[in-house]
Amino acid sequence: MPHSSRENIYEQITAKIIAELEAGRLPWVQPWASDGSAALDMPKNAATDRGYSGINILILWGAVIERGFPGQSWLTFRQALSLGGHVRKGEKGTTVVYADSFIPKDERRRARETGDDPSAIHFLKRFTVFNTAQCDDLPEDLVEVPPPVPEGMILPEVEHMIQASGAEVRLGGDKAFYAPTLDHIQLPHPQAFHDPIDWHRTALHELGHWTGAPHRLDRDLSGNFGSKSYAREELVAEMTAAFTCATLGIVPTVRHADYIGSWLDVLREDRRAIVRAASAASKASDYLLAFRPQREAGEIAMASEAA
Repeated sequence: MPHSSRENIYEQITAKIIAELEAGRLPWVQPWASDGSAALDMPKNAATDRGYSGINILILWGAVIERGFPGQSWLTFRQALSLGGHVRKGEKGTTVVYADSFIPKDERRRARETGDDPSAIHFLKRFTVFNTAQCDDLPEDLVEVPPPVPEGMILPEVEHMIQASGAEVRLGGDKAFYAPTLDHIQLPHPQAFHDPIDWHRTALHELGHWTGAPHRLDRDLSGNFGSKSYAREELVAEMTAAFTCATLGIVPTVRHADYIGSWLDVLREDRRAIVRAASAASKASDYLLAFRPQREAGEIAMASEAA
């Protein structure tokens, strides 16, 4: 893809995110219609069942909000046909992106001759996808919206995930933070929160920071309060918590709305910042969700009834 075309993608995505922030909305906090008609879930491809990641999560969540789609499942035009359905005439698709890289033959040859590491050329591909609500004649199970996860089932799963992660969580005090030098998370007691579910949201935010330690995902955690690097890491943690909450069926909330101004400064200065942050948050969320308990459907149902 030509350099100018790639830059245009970043500009379009960043301009859209900035507009949302300036309007007082955080696109990673409300991945469903405001009236609650859309399913709380992560976007996925209905044909392959693979989840979208990084900036595509924000793009597709935004499309659900703007256009009132009832679900988070997507297909390409050809995938809809292969499943026996079709995209309705006149429907407008949503553009997602795929990042990759390659090393040209000349560069490989130069690297062999000089002993240097070869330099890769990075590129983005655009794909157009359609929500399953924009299609007709698809198999019924692809368009059915799953019921919301019962609240009583969410809390045990989150608690198990935190314990299984091995993170050192210290309870007490009135502040929540991750201490990189000591590698521990400090949280108030759950009863200190007006709504107990907020303790879990806060814990997931701090666990987002925790994933960035050098021996985990190795992000830059050196920024001081008020710096751009600090704002970038807070942006990653906010989206990590939102992505993880949505996967677990918990409505995300804004933990640090007072940082919106600093986030806007970062995004205006670097058009790729939101793409990098979303990618880092997607990796961090996947890292945390790997600690989810693997339970049979019957066990989950029993836990829900007992809650």
